[in-house]
Amino acid sequence: MKLIFCSILASAAAFVPVSQQAFTRRPFLSNGHESSSALCAKYKKVFVAGGSKGVGRSIIDKLVVEGSEVVALVRSDEAVADLSSIDGVTAIKGDAFDYKTVEGAIDGCDAAITTLGGSVEDNKRIDYTGNNNVIEAAGILGCTRVVLVTSVGCGDSKEAAPPSVFEVLKEVLAAKTKAENVLIKYYTNMNWTIIRPGGLISEPMTGRAILTADKMGIGSIHREDVADLTVKALSAPNTERKIFAAIDPTLSSTANAEGKTFEPFELN
Repeated sequence: MKLIFCSILASAAAFVPVSQQAFTRRPFLSNGHESSSALCAKYKKVFVAGGSKGVGRSIIDKLVVEGSEVVALVRSDEAVADLSSIDGVTAIKGDAFDYKTVEGAIDGCDAAITTLGGSVEDNKRIDYTGNNNVIEAAGILGCTRVVLVTSVGCGDSKEAAPPSVFEVLKEVLAAKTKAENVLIKYYTNMNWTIIRPGGLISEPMTGRAILTADKMGIGSIHREDVADLTVKALSAPNTERKIFAAIDPTLSSTANAEGKTFEPFELN
């Protein structure tokens, strides 16, 4: 029984909020696949929440390569020092639980990306409260392009997640779903995109990951591939007001043991 439970926890860990787990940066990979850096920067100044590590950190690297100026809200002095050393990045120390801090950081940006997840404060989850602060501030300030990175298992993708994983992460997924619903239902003047990664792996980008509009999309994906797809989706008009799963069909996944295939969404 102990071994079974540990296996469930290991599977669930791959679905942990994308900014929570450690990640080794490899911003300049050459693997023969087109990356987000091949695109021209459509948005000149992009706010990133959750950019101190994981998917968010890689998103910052890719935005800079693309030519965007980045404003990153982070919680630690170490993260501020790290990000401030990068040309084109303004790192602001602050807490996404605080609305005014988020609003001040977003002011002047023409797009926002949030990968927030994992933290709990006064029984509030950053998965909802922090993401909601980003969404609300963007709406008030007229920053009408928002990309929200959540997880497979949120919203209408509940049935896609393995039941054992969903049970372990149900409170996190509920909080993320609540943030998704705010964005979808109340910010009708906003060009939003929601990206739900499958099981996350900390390995170099393969360049073979896809977005799929299939709500049953499930599988594994490397964190840097999530970042690459997120930055590509940011500048692709046909992703606006759409929800996607992000998976790599070339990776084996216990969550998709049957080997189901899903139709890729072509970005343009």
